[in-house]
Amino acid sequence: MVVASAEARIRELALVIPPAPTPFGAYVEAVQSGSLLFLSGMLPVVGHVPLYTGVVGKDLSVAQGYDAARTACLSGLSAARSNLGSLDRIRTVAKLGVYIATQEDFREHPKVADGASELLLSIFGADRIPPRIVLGVSSIPLGMPVEIELVLEIDP
Repeated sequence: MVVASAEARIRELALVIPPAPTPFGAYVEAVQSGSLLFLSGMLPVVGHVPLYTGVVGKDLSVAQGYDAARTACLSGLSAARSNLGSLDRIRTVAKLGVYIATQEDFREHPKVADGASELLLSIFGADRIPPRIVLGVSSIPLGMPVEIELVLEIDP
C-alpha cells in the first residue's frame, strides 16, 4: 500500500496550517541537530493570538482542551514546515509531549492529548506516530491550557 506524503494528506484532509509561530520571548522556534528537529513548546495560537486561555476541567471542557492541543500541534507543524521547507522531509515523529494546565483532581489528560496525537496519526499514518508523555501542570505560559513539545526525525 502506498502511503500519501504528509503534504498530500494535509491537502486531502483540507487542513489549514497556520502561519509559522513567532517566539513570545528570547528563544527560537526550532533547532536542527543532525537528523533531529527540536521544536520549542507550541501553544494554541494563530498569528500570535491565543485561541484558548484557562484551565482544562475548570474554565475549558475536555473538548476545548482537545482542540487546543490540536491547534498547538498545527502550530508545531507550521514551525517544522517553515524550517524544513516541506513536511515531507519528516521521517518520523520521534517524541510528543503534551502539557495540560489542570486542577489536581482532573483525570482526562489522555483525551485532551489525543487532539495532538490524532492529528499526527491522520497526517503521518500509524507507522510514524510518536510515543508521548502527557502531564498535568498548574500553569502554562500566558495562561494557555496546553503546550505541545515535538521532536522530529528528518530526511536530509
